Amino acid sequence: MKSTPFTQKHIALGAKMAEFAGYNMPISYSGINDEHAAVRKNAGVFDVSHMGEFILKGENALDLIQRVTSNDASKLTAGKAQYSCLPNEEGGIVDDLLIYCIEENKVYMIVVNASNIEKDWKWISKFNTKNVEMHNISDKTCLLAIQGPNATKILQPLTEIDILNLKYYTFAKGKFAGVDNVLVSATGYTGAGGVEIYFEDKGNDASKIWDAIFEIGVPQGLKPIGLGARDTLRLEMGFCLYGNDIDDTTSPLEAGLGWITKFSKDFTAKSILEAQKAEGVERKLIGFELTEKGIPRHGYEIKDYSGMTIGVVTSGTQAPSLGKAIGMGYVRKAFSALDTEIYIKVRDKLLLAKVVKVPFA
Repeated sequence: MKSTPFTQKHIALGAKMAEFAGYNMPISYSGINDEHAAVRKNAGVFDVSHMGEFILKGENALDLIQRVTSNDASKLTAGKAQYSCLPNEEGGIVDDLLIYCIEENKVYMIVVNASNIEKDWKWISKFNTKNVEMHNISDKTCLLAIQGPNATKILQPLTEIDILNLKYYTFAKGKFAGVDNVLVSATGYTGAGGVEIYFEDKGNDASKIWDAIFEIGVPQGLKPIGLGARDTLRLEMGFCLYGNDIDDTTSPLEAGLGWITKFSKDFTAKSILEAQKAEGVERKLIGFELTEKGIPRHGYEIKDYSGMTIGVVTSGTQAPSLGKAIGMGYVRKAFSALDTEIYIKVRDKLLLAKVVKVPFA
């Protein structure tokens, strides 16, 4: 099992640790509900150094990105980021990812899910026929997500970058906590605001940055946050988790990701996805809330009033901010309209639920 540069910090803080994507990761510290509330109301720090980062360089770097991703990366200028996905040849999703434009038309960073690093690297490499320079910098890159409404206010004294005014999905490089060449990005997967910071794991830089963040942050209520609360936070926002809500068998259009699927360029499975758009999809990813007591979980069956299976739950939880059970899942299109009554099979019971808008929060 791999460690991140912060693993010993988590253990020293008493985190409940578990294996995730091959890494020894913190699941919770003070408890998921407490950590969830800290991020929604104030600020929290996530170690997400297990994520993968690739650098693509050269005059054909943009062409390669355009070929393998669904969104239109030609819209990116230096200092901007974009959410996208890698479609496979059948119209499924190899992975969802972020694209950072470091230097327009020349240098890009792609951030991928931890469990898909090797798979994504092979997939992108397969289409690299024009000698784009590719570097897998995952093992030497640290990534901390400081999320919450007060995150940037707490961190601003640590950097010369104007992070208080950093617009959503933009980034800047500069000095942070005395460390050079830190990339600070107004992104994150909690819907609570804040930034993500990328920096090289060299010397004592990881400890230096972690300690500086907590030294300034703890008096202001900043807390370390585990992957458990990261999951409840992203689910309240209706954000997809790869391996649960999206995978190689789900298309971006089924998953409600048509907004990152741009047909103004050529890309893998474009014709399949164009046909789906024209004809409509057979199933759709929906949000739902239970109206009876119970908690939906990944893999539970979704039924109609007669007990016929119409879909499957992909994510579910008792939402800490809402005090109710929520979930996402794929259902046949006929059952995807708002306020449609559906049933979730929890053990041997069919619990009533209704289709609702996402984000839930």
